[in-house]
Amino acid sequence: MTGTGTLEMNSISDHLRAEALDYLTPNYGERNLCFVEGEGSWLFTPEGEKYLDMLGGIAVCCLGHCHPEVVQALQEQAKKLFHVSNLFLMEPQIQLAKILVEKTFADQVFFCNSGAEANEAALKLAKKVAQDRGETTRFEVISLIDSFHGRTIATLSSTGQNKLHEGFKPLIPGFSYVAAHDVQEVSERVNEKTCAVIIEPIQGEAGVRPLSAEYLRLIREICDERGVLLIFDEIQSGMGRTGKFFAHEWSGVTPDIVTIAKGLGNGFPIGAVLSSKAIMKHLTPGSHGSTFGGNPLACASALATLQVLFEENYMERVSHLSSFLFEKIKELKKKYPRRIKDIRGMGLMIGIEFDDATEIHKALMNRKIITNCVRGKTIRLLPPYVVTEDEISILIDAIASILDGED
Repeated sequence: MTGTGTLEMNSISDHLRAEALDYLTPNYGERNLCFVEGEGSWLFTPEGEKYLDMLGGIAVCCLGHCHPEVVQALQEQAKKLFHVSNLFLMEPQIQLAKILVEKTFADQVFFCNSGAEANEAALKLAKKVAQDRGETTRFEVISLIDSFHGRTIATLSSTGQNKLHEGFKPLIPGFSYVAAHDVQEVSERVNEKTCAVIIEPIQGEAGVRPLSAEYLRLIREICDERGVLLIFDEIQSGMGRTGKFFAHEWSGVTPDIVTIAKGLGNGFPIGAVLSSKAIMKHLTPGSHGSTFGGNPLACASALATLQVLFEENYMERVSHLSSFLFEKIKELKKKYPRRIKDIRGMGLMIGIEFDDATEIHKALMNRKIITNCVRGKTIRLLPPYVVTEDEISILIDAIASILDGED
């Protein structure tokens, strides 16, 4: 062992941090915590300290950590079959696709391993549809400023954040960005070269900013009028996060293509693209694929997750908890109007804008509460749906005491 790994350590976590500096790439910055166990809304360090998780692995562990039915499904599948590739049929994959079709607007499903891969596939699909129709000039894609669609080179190109582009230019040509809620700008940009518009119904990385139902409806109309596909990126806002399976359901607008991942496997990597047969038929043999996509283990985890979500009415629970949490935050805003600038979001996807969110985030971590700080301005909350009112109250009480100057 070299470097910091040779230092004498005071704890297991210190030792792991040092080895991380030696052996892991630095792209995630300094990581000072290590968790070895989880249960429900709680995470545990090697020393046994417990942290309240109000981030859920960034909207991934929707049913909380180590949900017993998901664990059981994975264990049972692991005894049968890990992998065979998509050269063959896999029963769990077919079962999962069937449930997704039954619960959504879609007819067919393509499986992959992550949100970035799902968006990559959706972008390829949009271009393929245009090419197959003989519209060879249609290859451009419009997305929104402050959007986030992934870190592959194509999904990065579709992401409207200049700071994320630095170091990777030139990006793939054909992508342009418009301001959210500016319908006129979209109308002016969509032309005979446009094959798709890709939108997050709620912009998570922008600080949890929902797009209005009216805006989504108008974008839908523009796409329909000009023969352009509308893609909704529901990687973060889907899977019941807003109280409906998809966030776009609140608007009554149906996309041509939707992408999901994160909460789909409750922690096991899996992503998916959903659309109609009329669109999916353009994914001809050899045009796209994934070695690991939709493998038996991932599909078993996702199947169990979906069954629990729907059979135990978790969307109703999300709506109830959302009302409770929003009300508590609004009470805080009334008490601390100068500190809390705004409250945004839907369901259990909530952003609280502070005068200095960085300090709030640090103070919450000191109190063993995990949140996420976006752009130094917004505390992003993405708790698991199993979170209780008592656990939410722990968060609210902590924020109140921090704003009272107790830290």
